[in-house]
Amino acid sequence: MLQGQRKTTLPSSAELPCSDDIPVDNEDQNFIPNFLLFLLEFIWGNRNDWFFGVDMGVYHTTGVNPRVPVVPDGFLALGVPRRRKNTSRLSYVVWEENDVSPIFVLEVVSQTYGGEYDSKIEIYANLGVLYYVVYNPNFWKRDQHQPFEVYRLVDGKYQIQIGEPFWMPEVGLGVGRYLTQTGGLQREVLYWYNQAGVRYQTPEELLESYRNRFGDLNQ
Repeated sequence: MLQGQRKTTLPSSAELPCSDDIPVDNEDQNFIPNFLLFLLEFIWGNRNDWFFGVDMGVYHTTGVNPRVPVVPDGFLALGVPRRRKNTSRLSYVVWEENDVSPIFVLEVVSQTYGGEYDSKIEIYANLGVLYYVVYNPNFWKRDQHQPFEVYRLVDGKYQIQIGEPFWMPEVGLGVGRYLTQTGGLQREVLYWYNQAGVRYQTPEELLESYRNRFGDLNQ
């Protein structure tokens, strides 16, 4: 009963801000998580029990104020509908998602340090995020960390993990880096991997592989 009474005093997603009008300060912070999202839409296209948010506010009750969100560069929640009421989410409001917190969070470190190794790691631990990935290809020496780090929540504390790609059994996916050609550029991005460590390819990569093997379909 107390749980139900508490929820009635919390604001709905329609009442909460869905944008702070502050742009990301580098291209990778937008591209990297969106790349993972589009790849996931391809490999999990027949599933409706997951949601991947990019640069979206996550409202929760484990902080000082439930009206103040944490905004990961990317996050994955499992066991929630792909679409709520057949429409897109304005934000991810944990108390409207049967108290399901994200199981995976990604932060891409930029020139302006955003607390990825201290303040945010504490927030995500309190929220119960099982896997926390920090991707820091450009400023890892400055921050005295590695370019790619995976943390797992153990007894309420994050422990850094070893291995890449790193397999996350509770998620059913692995994650790791790969140098690829996208948009006319060769760049390092993050990919999803299967349990055997095999990288999931994008539809474009599969089509190119098919053409290289069997020739252009239009010929």
